[in-house]
Amino acid sequence: MHADQTATAEYCLNAAYDGRVSFPEIVGKLIDAGFEGYDVDYRRAMQIYYLPDGDSVELAMPSCSEDVSARFDDARIAALVRWAQSDVPHYSYAAFSAQAKTAGCAGYHVSFLGRRVVYYGRTAQTHVELFDS
Repeated sequence: MHADQTATAEYCLNAAYDGRVSFPEIVGKLIDAGFEGYDVDYRRAMQIYYLPDGDSVELAMPSCSEDVSARFDDARIAALVRWAQSDVPHYSYAAFSAQAKTAGCAGYHVSFLGRRVVYYGRTAQTHVELFDS
């Protein structure tokens, strides 16, 4: 892992939380840096960014007081994704994350190769979203 790749991952994590950069822009920056995807683990408050050679960088996420609900609410996750995509002024990634946890989302995997995000619950229920970026 090169220092510039770690710096890009850190920038993208912080930019998501402060609203500087949209999801498509984050995807583009991470792909340009050589990453093939990343995981968000809400239970550990960590994001892990993966390179094709198996190397990865783990970054701590800002903590959030909400617990991951035992029940995975697929419809609520889908609605939260639509909210994130709507580009409305009151959207924030911190609020998205808090609400995703209360909707039973334990984390998600973003695959740049597969052009999809797989949201999952504590019982391994999933919700899949495809993206173009």
